[in-house]
Amino acid sequence: MEQIFCQSCGMPVKSEFTSTNQDGTVNTTYCCYCYKDGQFTSDVTMDQMIEHCIQYLDEYNGASGTQFTKEKALSQMKQYFPTLGRWKQ
Repeated sequence: MEQIFCQSCGMPVKSEFTSTNQDGTVNTTYCCYCYKDGQFTSDVTMDQMIEHCIQYLDEYNGASGTQFTKEKALSQMKQYFPTLGRWKQ
């Protein structure tokens, strides 16, 4: 089964992190932190979202066994985020 990633923050959307549409149905396009009840939970730019997500770098490194530096993670996020549905132009 293909892993689904939030089209706003890039987090894997596992069943416990799915969001909801306005009618209460499950939405797997976005995680529950970015989208709830049919709308985004915050009105941010892509750069603001990257800055928010970088705060969780230590947690990510620990969970994934990686050792990304902040600079490397920011560089990769700035390349990856424009490919996500919310930020595509």
